[in-house]
Amino acid sequence: MTSAPECAGPPRLNDGPDWLYLLQEFDALYRQGSDGGSRLIRAHRKRVRDALASIVDANPEIRGRAPEAKPVTAHLGRALDLGERGAVQGMSRALARVADRLTWEYGYEKVPRALARKYAYCEILGPRGPICAEKLILGFVLFAPGTTYPQHSHKEIEESYISVAGAWSENDAAVHAPGSLILNRPGMEHRITTGELAPCLLAYAWTGSEDRLNQPGMKLSSPRKARMAQGI
Repeated sequence: MTSAPECAGPPRLNDGPDWLYLLQEFDALYRQGSDGGSRLIRAHRKRVRDALASIVDANPEIRGRAPEAKPVTAHLGRALDLGERGAVQGMSRALARVADRLTWEYGYEKVPRALARKYAYCEILGPRGPICAEKLILGFVLFAPGTTYPQHSHKEIEESYISVAGAWSENDAAVHAPGSLILNRPGMEHRITTGELAPCLLAYAWTGSEDRLNQPGMKLSSPRKARMAQGI
């Protein structure tokens, strides 16, 4: 008599090498890049690395989220091409391996019509990502050329962006090239603009409490608050 085969459990991270290699590229970004002498950035980078190492060791479940495109994802191929020429080539190549499995989102209940055509993000690891995690969020945000992402902040969430492709500016303070990192402390108001000739692709990490990461409450700042933050 032949015994019934055992039921296979849900796929885990070690069953999906493309996802695992992508996480290894995140680890490299937060391990090998410079902190620029900043104590706050150095501490943030370590928090991201430590949380990521713990998650990878736990071999988390991989969820089967349905891929979803947005208008801006028409620019993804060009962004990946540019990334392969820049300072973070490995990240661009690893992302290309899973490009057809990404779920692109807006994150807001109401998105201005112009922004809806020029912006989207995809969560790779986190409460809503294909790689399940509660204590860290990793993902990518994509902007079309000539985008202004309005003033906003994230309550009780610390976030960093690392440029993969394209040039961009935060709060009109500087131009950031591939490989550069920007840290936004919890509640910090920020506004992003991108160059006119090429799309911009940023890798990001969010750290915070499990409750806040599960309910980030993404919200664009009111026009009055945005003008005040810009000194207008």
